[in-house]
Amino acid sequence: MTALAMEKVGSTNFDEFVNLIEKLAEYEKLSPPDAGAKERLAADAQGENPKYEAYLGKTGDTAVGYMTFYFTYSTFLAQPTLFLEDIFVREEYRGQGLGRQMLDFCRKVARDRGCGRMEWMVLDWNLPAIRFYEKTGARRLAWYVYRLDHDQL
Repeated sequence: MTALAMEKVGSTNFDEFVNLIEKLAEYEKLSPPDAGAKERLAADAQGENPKYEAYLGKTGDTAVGYMTFYFTYSTFLAQPTLFLEDIFVREEYRGQGLGRQMLDFCRKVARDRGCGRMEWMVLDWNLPAIRFYEKTGARRLAWYVYRLDHDQL
């Protein structure tokens, strides 16, 4: 298994981070962040009270993946929940255990910060990701996700 170093995203590696977000958008057939969104991404990760955390998964000097997460709160558990917004490994590096190392990193952060659980979403057509998550012991919940877009707020 290839060893992976986790590097917190900051001003020196932000362009690498955005490049990987664009690769994920391409994979998911979604629009990548525009210039305004990139500015907000930088401000929201690097401000005094960051809205999310981002890490690059690196082998040597190469960023092969990234993850972003933030914390919500469970009133039933009375504990925080680590919500994994993105986890992505570049296609040419998949199958080497790197995604597992990234997920394990998030699990450790959740434990270290007193979380009662960790949650994320996956697109219903992304069968490789679904298989990966189920192999880690994660279980699919019977919840529907609802969304109000900006214009509906």
